[in-house]
Amino acid sequence: MRLELRGLTKRFGSLVANDHIDLTVEPGEIHALLGENGAGKSTLMNMLYGMLSPDSGEIVIDDVAHKFTSPGDALAAGLGMVHQHFMLVPVLSVADNVILGRETTSALGFLNHNAARKAVREISERYGLDVDPDAIIEDLPVGVQQRVEILKALLSDCDLLILDEPTAVLTPQEIDELLDIMRGLRDDGKSIVFISHKLKEVKAIADRITVVRLGKVVGQAAPDASENELASMMVGRDVRLTVDKEPAQPGEPALEIEDLTVVDERGAHAVDGLSLTVNSGEIVGVAGVQGNGQTELAEAIMSLTPTLGGTIRVGGSDTSHDTTSHVIESGVGYIPEDRSVDGLVREFTVAENLILNRYNRAPYASHGMLDAYRIARSARENIATFDVRTPSENTPAGSLSGGNQQKVIVAREFSRPLKLLIAAQPTRGVDVGAMEFIHSRIVSERDNGAGVLLISSELDEVLSLSDRVAVIHDGKIIAEVSPDTPRDAIGRLMAGVRPDDETNEEVAGD
Repeated sequence: MRLELRGLTKRFGSLVANDHIDLTVEPGEIHALLGENGAGKSTLMNMLYGMLSPDSGEIVIDDVAHKFTSPGDALAAGLGMVHQHFMLVPVLSVADNVILGRETTSALGFLNHNAARKAVREISERYGLDVDPDAIIEDLPVGVQQRVEILKALLSDCDLLILDEPTAVLTPQEIDELLDIMRGLRDDGKSIVFISHKLKEVKAIADRITVVRLGKVVGQAAPDASENELASMMVGRDVRLTVDKEPAQPGEPALEIEDLTVVDERGAHAVDGLSLTVNSGEIVGVAGVQGNGQTELAEAIMSLTPTLGGTIRVGGSDTSHDTTSHVIESGVGYIPEDRSVDGLVREFTVAENLILNRYNRAPYASHGMLDAYRIARSARENIATFDVRTPSENTPAGSLSGGNQQKVIVAREFSRPLKLLIAAQPTRGVDVGAMEFIHSRIVSERDNGAGVLLISSELDEVLSLSDRVAVIHDGKIIAEVSPDTPRDAIGRLMAGVRPDDETNEEVAGD
C-alpha cells in the first residue's frame, strides 16, 4: 500500500493542530513520525484513521482519494491502528477481544470461539507475537496487551499499521520485542507509521523519518542522522541530551526505610525486607527490571498501599501508618508511574488537576469555598512555566496528549516546597525537550535541599541523574553502586547476580 497525505489541515477553534501536512509512506516501509508532545502527530493519525475529519486536504491510497468518516472506513481501506491507550475489554479473553465487532456464529447462532482462537494462534505464530488466545486481558502485562492490539489490526487484513506512541508504557525488554515484531511485519510487506518522540528507537527501526513541530512538517531525515540533529529539528533549538549537575551535597536523611515488607494483590512479598536511605540534597536512583517491587515501594512510601512490616520515616518522623494526605502535607511530592490512573482526574480541567493536592487550602480556598480566580491565575502561570500544550486551563486533562498530561503532574508537584520527591517514571511518554526540562527541575529540587528517590525503567535516566544507585531485585535492594559503575555490571545485578555469586562461580569453575 502506498499512502499519501496531501495538505491535511485540522483546527480546533483558534488552535491549528495540523497545518497543511504532506506525508508519503511507501509499501513495505517503516516511516517514523517524530515530534514533541502536542506537535500534532496523534491528531494527524486520527484523521487518517477516520476518527477526525480534516478541514482541508486529502488522503490518497494507491492513487485513489478517500474520505473516511469512521474507523470502519479506514479498516475497509486496509488501515489498522494501535492507539497509545489500548482499547481492550479487561475482563474478556484475548480471542473475545479480537473478534469484537467482527463476530462469526455457528448455524445455531452461537459465537464461534474456536475459529477466533485458531485465528489468533495462526497470526501470533506467523509474526512471532506469542499470545495465548484464552488469556484474560487484565491478567496480561502491558507489552502483551499491546500485542493483542496488533493482532486485532492484523486480523482485519490491514496493509498499513499505525502505531501511536507504542513504547510509552513498555519495559526495555518489551520495546526490543516490539521492534523485532515491526521488522517482521515490514519483511512481510506491511507498511508502518511509527509515531514516537524516542530518538534511539526511531533511529533503530525507521527507514525514513518525518519531523513535525507545532503542527507543521519541518523536515525529513534518514535514520543515520544524529540524535542531536533530530532533537533540534523536533524542538527548534539545541537540546542537551545529557544531564549537567554539580556534585551532590548530602545532608540529613530525608527518607529512611528499614526492613520494609509489602505484599501485592496475590499475597506475595513484592517488597521483602527492604532498607534504603535517601539524604536531603541527593538523588538516589532505583535500577531494576520492572516488576521487582518498585511500584509497591513507591506506593508504600505514599501510604497508598498498606505495609506488612518495617518502618518508613520522612524527615525523621514515622509515616509508616499515616494517611496519604498527611504524607503529602509533610512535604512529599509524588510523580506516579501511571499518570492516567494515579496522577490525574481525567474529567477534571487542567486547572483543577494542578491543585488536587491543595485544593482545600489557601490561596485556592477560603471558608470552604474555592477561589476560581486564584486557581485560574495559578494554572496559567504553571502552564506557561512548564510549557503545557493545552487550549486553556479549562480543558479536561484527559484530552491532552500523554506527554502534556505528564507535564501537568510535574507542574503540580514542583510548584510547592518539597522535602522529598518520589519520582516514578517521571519522563515516561514525554519528548526530549520536556525530558530535558524535567531532568533539570529534578536536579534543582536536589540542589534546593530535597531528597529525591528516582524510580525508572530507563537505565540511562537512572545513571545520568543519580548520585547513588540502588539496585532492586525480587523486592530487595541487593547492592548500592556509583552511577559510574559499568552498565554490564549493573545489568548483572538487575538480573539478581551478586558480585559474591560471580566469585563463587569462578572458584567452583577452577
